[in-house]
Amino acid sequence: MIRDQESAERLREMPVTTHQVRVRYAETDQMGIVYYANYLVWFELGRVELLRSLGLAYSQLEKEHECILPVVEATCRYRSPARYDDEILIETRPAMLRGSVLKFAYRILRKGVDGAEPTLLAEGETVHIVCDDQLKRKALPVHYAEALRKLLPQHRGHE
Repeated sequence: MIRDQESAERLREMPVTTHQVRVRYAETDQMGIVYYANYLVWFELGRVELLRSLGLAYSQLEKEHECILPVVEATCRYRSPARYDDEILIETRPAMLRGSVLKFAYRILRKGVDGAEPTLLAEGETVHIVCDDQLKRKALPVHYAEALRKLLPQHRGHE
């Protein structure tokens, strides 16, 4: 999780992919608030869309390269509730790539109305291990690693 203000600021400066969804009734609890586990589903949607924005696909990673990316750690800090029919923005950034370990960072925001600033609803991270279907670690295919590294702060502007 983002531990200090300086780290949070650096994270906000990183390139981001934003995907928009509308909260469905099925995603809410009896209080009309989004059930907490759905934020992890939105994190997954953000990862898939980030790869798609780079011209890559999770499905190709699995079929053509025989790689899977199981989640080995997930954190989420809830700031404000999302409710039925809210328009949600899912911001996703690669936060770290080291060997076969990948980390993504997320911010879930309620879209602002009439030009208002979005409201931060939640932020979190997921950590993944690149492995084969037997759960043995393996390297991320080169073109996936290169595309993600270009978005990491230490590699931007050094191309």
